[in-house]
Amino acid sequence: MQLKELLSGYEFKDMSGVEFIDTEVLGITSDSREVGPGFLFAALPGENVDGYDFIMDAVNAGAVAVLTPDKAPSKMKANPSVCFIPDPNPRKQYAKMVGKFYKPQPQHVVAVTGTNGKSSVAEFTRQIWQICDRPAASIGTLGLVAPWGSESGYLTTPDPIELHKALLKLNKGGIEHVVIEASSHGLSQFRLDGIDVGIAAFTNLSRDHLDYHETMESYFDAKHRLFTEVLNPGGMAVINSDDKVAIKISRTLKKRNINLIDFGKSASDVILENIEAFPDGQRLSLSVFGRAYDLMLPLIGDFQSMNALCALAIVIASGLNPETATRSLSKLQGVKGRVELVACTANGSRIFVDYAHTPDAIENVLNSLRAYTKNKLKIVFGCGGNRDHGKRPKMGKIATQLADEVIITDDNPRYENAAQIRAQIKSASPGAIEIADRMDAIATAVKSLSTGDLLVIAGKGHEKGQLIDGVEMPFDDVEAVRSVVRGNL
Repeated sequence: MQLKELLSGYEFKDMSGVEFIDTEVLGITSDSREVGPGFLFAALPGENVDGYDFIMDAVNAGAVAVLTPDKAPSKMKANPSVCFIPDPNPRKQYAKMVGKFYKPQPQHVVAVTGTNGKSSVAEFTRQIWQICDRPAASIGTLGLVAPWGSESGYLTTPDPIELHKALLKLNKGGIEHVVIEASSHGLSQFRLDGIDVGIAAFTNLSRDHLDYHETMESYFDAKHRLFTEVLNPGGMAVINSDDKVAIKISRTLKKRNINLIDFGKSASDVILENIEAFPDGQRLSLSVFGRAYDLMLPLIGDFQSMNALCALAIVIASGLNPETATRSLSKLQGVKGRVELVACTANGSRIFVDYAHTPDAIENVLNSLRAYTKNKLKIVFGCGGNRDHGKRPKMGKIATQLADEVIITDDNPRYENAAQIRAQIKSASPGAIEIADRMDAIATAVKSLSTGDLLVIAGKGHEKGQLIDGVEMPFDDVEAVRSVVRGNL
């Protein structure tokens, strides 16, 4: 690709190297170690290192262009073979350049944001498209999921290079429908700004990631960017009308003349009128654009019904027939690590694994599972290290209020003192049992189950490792539970 194609619409303030605007760019990266002859290097500031310090390394490796937040280094002024591209927001410009370099992308791209439910909504959206003969894929916490299989190892919202390589791969594979999880980190770091997002969806907003965003206002602003800047002007929006910030998002959409479909109990379009719990799911009474439906949703937890309705609204926004899409809800399958029934004991008690790791998520999963509990509702959970400290006592308090028995354990302490994390949780959970080792905590909880009890292991869901002192140790909640139930521990 010619450099001038990557810079189309760009206004130069520093003209260094512009005479080489017709140079061919053979690659693009923000990692100087990956630079080769003909590459464009993005010198981005990072948490631990600054790409500006590696400009000379990139140039010596053959970079023909450098995107930088400042003007060209003075010692490079004598080098006319490199085009320096100063930009006040290099991360955003980088994402746009990557989007131009890795084309084409699938025709229908959806981005889903919100505190909880993104993974479930993404997976349910993908499933509905598949059920309705629209080959589809999802990208997010569960990895890249496509008709030919899944690939793990992705961030919730991958960096621009990884994200666009995945989109190009999907396009070449004939996939024209894809849904992406849009995390607050990804949005604030402009990772999605090079994507033609046609539909943007919002699930809910509650406390999370304040170690990064510091305030709820900043956290909301990051997610709000999906609707103010990332969603293309001719796109559609899907929002949860029951959430307190729905009105603010709606006002934004109105100002941009963007149509929306809302869902929820107070919605106008996709309305949840009633839920009735059954052992293996729930019966939903819905009104979808004025038409009544009564159907079985084979998912446990009323918050999962909201996730399913968000997915339903998304696929309708993408052009699917509302009746066909609504009928497909009865064929949905549960998402790995999301209210996943992983074992039953000999006395009939059931054990679930869930990804809940925020106060709101813990509250939702316990309130939902109470309807399926005949005797005692029990929970094992912890809080991650090097993350928002303020949510720890909140989660402890909620767990104590809503569960009959609570065990506090470790959950990815990372570089923090695990005992201090547990103490912060327990400060608001006086009746809880504290068992540091997660395997021991799970074994204790499983062995304590009596007839009619229900146990949820919360926090890690689908994850396969436990981060301790910065080292990832193999650990799987699902396998841990099943090993205990089989009598191996």
